[in-house]
Amino acid sequence: MNNNTLTAVQGIKVGHHTDKRGPTGCTVVLTPFGSVAGVDVRGAAPGTRETDLLHPSNTVQHIHGLVLSGGSAFGLDAASGVMRWLEEQGHGLPVGPVCVPIVPAAVVFDLWVDDFESAAYQRGERVRPDAQAGYQACLAASSAPVPQGNLGAGAGATIGKMNGPHCAMKGGVGSAALTVNGITVAALIVCNALGDVIDPRTGQLLAGARIAPNSRELLDIRQAQLTGQVITSPKAGSNTTIGVIATDAVLTKPQAHRLAQVAHDGLARSICPVHTPMDGDTLFALGTGTSGQTADMMLLSTLAAEVTAMAVVNAIKAAQELRVGNHWWPAMTP
Repeated sequence: MNNNTLTAVQGIKVGHHTDKRGPTGCTVVLTPFGSVAGVDVRGAAPGTRETDLLHPSNTVQHIHGLVLSGGSAFGLDAASGVMRWLEEQGHGLPVGPVCVPIVPAAVVFDLWVDDFESAAYQRGERVRPDAQAGYQACLAASSAPVPQGNLGAGAGATIGKMNGPHCAMKGGVGSAALTVNGITVAALIVCNALGDVIDPRTGQLLAGARIAPNSRELLDIRQAQLTGQVITSPKAGSNTTIGVIATDAVLTKPQAHRLAQVAHDGLARSICPVHTPMDGDTLFALGTGTSGQTADMMLLSTLAAEVTAMAVVNAIKAAQELRVGNHWWPAMTP
């Protein structure tokens, strides 16, 4: 089977847990035998866990899993379930008599959907990814091609919120992979951006802010701003694009950090505006080393930005419309 998703990188498994009551969920990336990792946080309103540990100057060299989750800061709890699963399997950093799994995480804000509009909310329930959701995602993890769209951390994702949350469109999870000279680089992105999504190959505006809640006509945020149109200011932290870029090349920790940095170029090519004060844009980078090849950082940098942009576009193309309560978030295609 042709695999053009994150699991094309040998040594990586991905699992989704989707809670349709929200809708919300989490997506788990497992590297149980350890991967060198880095991170770069560009958005001004992030929700993260264990990102300081990934700084090149800090001691721990490998991680064993990653969590991308909905639920805003509540969703960081999903990482506890991933730690539990990894510990049960005997994976982690040996510390005396125990192994401590290292599991960084980042979250998106999808509470516009799952808290305020859902039937569960009306019943008094608060549906957010928790430790059990993270554990279930581990049970679902495999090396098969990653399912994309309204799944896992992308279940409640929306994009184009600069004209208000109910003029947004449906976001989701997307993935892409490229192999050049025997090295594979792949990305998995949860697109919950404030901005519009653009196809970087054609410049076509694919999806984003609409002119009204019941319309499919796009506002075009960039043009609206350039012409001086006053747009409703969204709340800080109510948007975010998060993801992971992985390669089977052998990386050092500083190289993984650099790969996470340059991958943000892919977000800039495909999302406008991006890295705003209202987004928490965060990208992780992993090196499994399973190819045995030493990194060519010029090539890896080019591929990282490319697959990131491709994954954003794939997320939007795979997304399906969402109706919750009286509100509607259409997808790119009817």
